[in-house]
Amino acid sequence: MASSSICCIFNYAPHYRKEIFLHMEDGLGCDFYFGDKLDTPIKKLDYSLFKRPVHELRCTFIKGKYYLAGSLRLCFKAYSCYIVEGQPKDISSWLVGLTCRLLGKKVYTWTHGKFVKDRWLVRTIKGLYFRIFNGHFLYGNYARELMIGRGFKPEKLHVIYNSLAYSSQGLVRIGLQQTEVFRSHFNNDDPVLIFIGRLEPVKKLPMILRLQRRLLDAGSPVNVVFVGDGIERNALLSLAKELALEDRAWFYGACYDEKRIGELLFNASLCVSPGNIGLTVIHSLGYGTPAITHNNFYLQMPEFEAIKPGITGDFFQENDEDDLFRVTREWLAQHPEKSKDLLEACYEVVDEYYNPDYQIAVFKSVLR
Repeated sequence: MASSSICCIFNYAPHYRKEIFLHMEDGLGCDFYFGDKLDTPIKKLDYSLFKRPVHELRCTFIKGKYYLAGSLRLCFKAYSCYIVEGQPKDISSWLVGLTCRLLGKKVYTWTHGKFVKDRWLVRTIKGLYFRIFNGHFLYGNYARELMIGRGFKPEKLHVIYNSLAYSSQGLVRIGLQQTEVFRSHFNNDDPVLIFIGRLEPVKKLPMILRLQRRLLDAGSPVNVVFVGDGIERNALLSLAKELALEDRAWFYGACYDEKRIGELLFNASLCVSPGNIGLTVIHSLGYGTPAITHNNFYLQMPEFEAIKPGITGDFFQENDEDDLFRVTREWLAQHPEKSKDLLEACYEVVDEYYNPDYQIAVFKSVLR
């Protein structure tokens, strides 16, 4: 594959995509053009890590949509292939996709791809949008099956999954061991429920504190740890006080130190994400901790597929706090300790699919 043959136009460069982007630069000869901002605060990737120049495009938000200034002219550069974000609300990707097809260049999306259950008009618009492109790199099999059901050709739908800082997390994993991190904070040895990610309404985090209160009242005491920050922090602090959980709820805050994150996740009993789970599950499984989240897969983030019920976690009925209580209590009763088999099952999912090496192999098989 020729150097700089692939042009990647993405809406932003989040820090957690460092490894896959650097792999794409080295292994695929990609040049990157990123939007300069999002409408939500996410730490930006350090561009100095790239070997080639990285370009920023000014992002303009227009009534729920956005446009990356300067993206259209990239179609006329000497690239043979383009990869765009694959979001219909990205006006740039419509223009880039149509222009590349007119110029006889290949253009792909990297996308969630779900749209079957939308309203007719939205579904129709999205259907037209996705048919512009030569193919799609999808985050999961669920979306692939939905798109096949809508008439998309299977050979154009490539499941690429998702990844975090796999190599650095692998080094941390080697040195993981049980520590006193939670015992020293809570002064007890009760199981720990953990959540890692931004503290946002979509995550439905108050359900975790109400779950904790019910478990305590039912004679199954647990501690709770929130690793992350966000607009829900103060509301969660108030709820913890209201439920008399101040001594059992640890608001750790944002953390970007993988060694520390690894210690927290490895020593926890279970990761709970009542709303959409996303990359939280990959982070958790990567350090040996199973996860529980809701079962409305159409609304879920694609990483829910990493959960194998009874093996790497479980699902509860969406928004049903009684069912969340039941599933969590049963899991803790059945897994008072994390066995070697449980740890290996968690690691296996990440090592087989949710890593940059797997993603690069898929890219190469399609873009050869």
